[in-house]
Amino acid sequence: MLAISGPTVFPGYVVGHHGGGHVLDGLGTLVDGWLDTGDLARVDDDGFVCLSGRAKDLIIRGGHNIDPAVVEDALLAHPQVQTAAAVGRPDPHAGEVPVAYVTLAPGATVSEDELHAFAARRVAERAAAPKSVTVLDALPVTAVGKPYKLPLRTDAVRRAITDAVAGVAADIDIDVVVRDGTVVATVTVPPAVDAAAVQATLDRFALDSTLAVRP
Repeated sequence: MLAISGPTVFPGYVVGHHGGGHVLDGLGTLVDGWLDTGDLARVDDDGFVCLSGRAKDLIIRGGHNIDPAVVEDALLAHPQVQTAAAVGRPDPHAGEVPVAYVTLAPGATVSEDELHAFAARRVAERAAAPKSVTVLDALPVTAVGKPYKLPLRTDAVRRAITDAVAGVAADIDIDVVVRDGTVVATVTVPPAVDAAAVQATLDRFALDSTLAVRP
C-alpha cells in the first residue's frame, strides 16, 4: 500500500475552529501527515515507485489476495483480446473468486470457453485463475475514460445470485445497485416461493442483500 507525506499533501478539510486555529478532517485517509493513497505499489531496483493497481480492486479468495492485473495480463496476451478487466464474484465458500470480462478485436472468433482455458494456462497461481470469462461489446469507463469496475462487480453479483437460487426458486427478480460505493442486492420472490430457503441461500454470501416478497 502506498502512503505519501510531504508539503504537497492536502492536510484535510476545515470542519471547525478552536482556540488554536482550524480543525482539519483528513476523511480517514490522512494519519499523522501520511496520506493513504489506496494504491498498490512497489519500489524497483532503481528506487522508482511502480504503481500496480488499487487496493479496493483486490480480489480476496479465502484470505488470499489476488491482484486483478495477474488475470488481466494473462488474457491480454491473447491476440484476439483488446481489453480485459477482472473482479471478484461472491462465493459462499471462498468469499470471492476471480472472474474476467473482455472485449475482442474486430473479426475475432475465440469463444468464452477458449479464453477461460487460455487464462487458466497462463496464470501462475491456480487460485487466481478466473472462474469464468465473459465477452462484452465494451468495458465500462468513467466520464474521463478511466476503467470503471463497479458495473462489472454488480454484474458478477447478479450472476452469482442467479446461479445460487436457480435450484431453490423460479420467477425471481434480482436488482443489484451501487450505494455509496457498496454493491447492494435486492431479491424479490413471488408469495408461493419458500422465502426462507432463498434467504438461507443469500446468507451464504458475504453480501449486502435484502429479500422481498411480492404482494
